[in-house]
Amino acid sequence: MADEESVKPKTYETLEISSSDEGSDHGDGGENDETVKSFKDLGVTDVLCEACDQLGWKSPTKIQIEAIPVALQGKDVIGLAETGSGKTGAFALPILQSLLASPQRLHTLVLTPTRELAFQISEQFEALGSSIGVKSVIVGGIDMMSQSLVLAKKPHIVIATPGRLIDHLENTKGFSLRALKFLVMDEADRILNMDFETEVDKILKVIPRERRTFLFSATMTKKVQKLERAALKDPVKCAVSTKYSTVDKLQQYYIFIPSKYKDCYLVSILNELAGNSFIIFCSTCNTAQRVALLLRNLGITAIPLHGQMSQSRTIWKIHHFRHSVRRAFLLSPVIPYTITSLKVTAASKCVWCPYNHRYDVELFQRIESLIGKKLPAFPTQEEEVMMLVERVSEAQRFAKIEMKEQGDKRKRPKRGDGDDDDTEQATGVRKKVKGGGGGGGGGGKKRGGGAWRGGR
Repeated sequence: MADEESVKPKTYETLEISSSDEGSDHGDGGENDETVKSFKDLGVTDVLCEACDQLGWKSPTKIQIEAIPVALQGKDVIGLAETGSGKTGAFALPILQSLLASPQRLHTLVLTPTRELAFQISEQFEALGSSIGVKSVIVGGIDMMSQSLVLAKKPHIVIATPGRLIDHLENTKGFSLRALKFLVMDEADRILNMDFETEVDKILKVIPRERRTFLFSATMTKKVQKLERAALKDPVKCAVSTKYSTVDKLQQYYIFIPSKYKDCYLVSILNELAGNSFIIFCSTCNTAQRVALLLRNLGITAIPLHGQMSQSRTIWKIHHFRHSVRRAFLLSPVIPYTITSLKVTAASKCVWCPYNHRYDVELFQRIESLIGKKLPAFPTQEEEVMMLVERVSEAQRFAKIEMKEQGDKRKRPKRGDGDDDDTEQATGVRKKVKGGGGGGGGGGKKRGGGAWRGGR
């Protein structure tokens, strides 16, 4: 199939628009009055329009404006847009409208690169389809037996990572996708970059050729082009040009800091922006865990999230953060991609912290060049930051002790579910830090004030 279609000339038409505000929120998507449309204008039924209103989707995003009408016409779609631009709604609404017209079990398969993204897509499908009784199941990350039992009930929509789906297709009796009507590959470039080509090829061989296919990707790589030729028929390409652009409302700053005092500057920034929620990107899983323990020891509630956690704990932490205030969320490199639909209304500032090293400065200058903006320096007082050194150093020492204790605990035979208790309440060492406050479970503003304000 791939060989036959690879020689065909490209016949899809292209819809492209330029955008200077990547990932516009549904509430702000219509800043340009000439392009403002409602979901009803795009052909979405009244029932689903009401569901969009309940979710706070006031107007469609650019990728939805381009992709939804084409999908409702019965065509295959290639959607090129950045993560966070509303791609899930662009394929979920046409699929749910098709389900309304002709209900069917095992109607749609959505392939995603990670289990966390699968969870978020499932949330949106069930929220949009709650009034029509749509059922979805996530395949990946948890016990195969429990997933097999859910698949036996034949849900309408299966949202899966490619590897685990192959396991079920080969080993779960009675599970088949021969009657599938829709195939969606979300973040196709990421799926292929994670070496899932073999699994995707196997999936394409066991699903019907007569189907509708939606392929969504941030970039059109050679691998994605090859997949397009193998899986889609005369697709329409809907491209939203948002490369390297950032949201206009996002305030971005930088601070050049000595590596030795990076934790002190981090605590100083959190102090300066106190009262908000924070997302802190860390280079490794170990760093995310260490900094979370450090902040807790200073009385700042912090939630680490990284790839070494179970799916159930990851989902719980995202939910906990979404419905909390005044918290710090620490992410390892693999995780930021999985929380693109997380709404943090207070997160309107971005502070880059490159170190005083020539290589870091060069990278920062390249970022400025790519986004087309000269970023201002974030105002800090070095004397005030240095007042934090003693307490931050003490918190670092206790965090190191806790990291060692957690490592020893993982080496011992596991009891219960084997998941480490890394909640704020589980860290008792913070009480040893002078002025660090207790608990850290998100209490009053005064907790830990002395520790992370440097005693000022």
